[in-house]
Amino acid sequence: MSENLNNSRKPTSIVAIGVGNRMRTYMHYVQQHPERARLVAVVEPDTIRRNAMADQFDIPAEHRFASYTDFFRNPVKADAVFICTPEREHYKPCMEALRQGYHVLLEKPVAQTYKQCLDIYHESIKANRIVCVCHVLRYHPCFVKIKELVSSGRYGRIISITHTEDVGLDRTTHSYVRGMMNTEAGNNPMIMAKCCHDIDFLVWLSGTPCRRLSSFGSRLWFRSENAPQGSAKRCVDCAIEKDCPFSAVDLYWRRHQWINNFDVAEVQTIDDVIYEQLHKGDYGRCVYHCNNDVVDNQVLTMQMADGSLITLCMDIFTQRDRRTTDIKMTEGEIVSDGKKIYITEFAKRKTDIIDFTEIAKQPFHSGADLKLVENFLNAIRGEGDTLAGTTIGESLKSHLLCFEAERSRHTGRTIDL
Repeated sequence: MSENLNNSRKPTSIVAIGVGNRMRTYMHYVQQHPERARLVAVVEPDTIRRNAMADQFDIPAEHRFASYTDFFRNPVKADAVFICTPEREHYKPCMEALRQGYHVLLEKPVAQTYKQCLDIYHESIKANRIVCVCHVLRYHPCFVKIKELVSSGRYGRIISITHTEDVGLDRTTHSYVRGMMNTEAGNNPMIMAKCCHDIDFLVWLSGTPCRRLSSFGSRLWFRSENAPQGSAKRCVDCAIEKDCPFSAVDLYWRRHQWINNFDVAEVQTIDDVIYEQLHKGDYGRCVYHCNNDVVDNQVLTMQMADGSLITLCMDIFTQRDRRTTDIKMTEGEIVSDGKKIYITEFAKRKTDIIDFTEIAKQPFHSGADLKLVENFLNAIRGEGDTLAGTTIGESLKSHLLCFEAERSRHTGRTIDL
């Protein structure tokens, strides 16, 4: 972290709205840098989550709110709000925060429609307040290096980029089949919910606008008609559970993975909560018998203004949980798996490797989450224009492409922009 601090200033005061995994991550910065930031109120409907964070930061009872409606009726004086609510609950609190004069750190995606995104953009201009969208890849050391290499001019101009987002089976079945992000109406299409990070990175990398795009994808597999013979509505009741690659019993009970969002009351253990979920909760359901409607495969192809082509593949039928980027340029190529970057300069017929393996092991997206918070605080404190393009105005570019990709997928049309 940068130590170029203005120590004569008071810590920036922050209100946390929505206390899930993302908010808990961003609050690590506040915990580590009390001289820079101070949490003054917590807004969260879940009592366990609300009080856990409020207790951690010694928030008084009158600054603990069960809803953002209550908070905005009785606002606490602060410089900024961090909004990490479910995606369907981004628009209203963000608009009200701007109307009441707060700067906003907004978890991606911005909103559920492009009009809502534009509303937030225009309201931020009207209020003269910053809205920073959490496109964390722009702060990740490996992806920042890729951008630096491409922009150097050493390898010529981009001809094509192929980028793959391997979401992975465990993440998908937890979040997008059984979990709270499994419907478009309740959240967003998969390409927005999971891949707007990636599209933002690709637009940033290209540096040119998209002119045409087309997208294909569907919910191909996680459907009731594909349920194996002998399967049950719940994994705990299933005769073939031990042979199923999507078993909730295996994921949560045997491996104890993807359980960070299971809230544990004082009188419970985590195993109590897992047991309850497996027998009665959404996370114990068979993946073939959920209410999901988001895609489980998708591809997006974009033709940019300079003629270059960008392809994004969203894959979930893999045990990998990573991003790979393959950039073909006129005088070289750059390939990355998120841990190493392989750089080939054609004239020298030699490949160099930049190794980020150890950095990739560091928590919080290799420190990128905390760097994002730091840069947001720098911007609202007037200590430098350091948002790396993650302002709401810049984020509109990638969000438009996500919405248009869905229009293409549903209509079968190539969209001219």
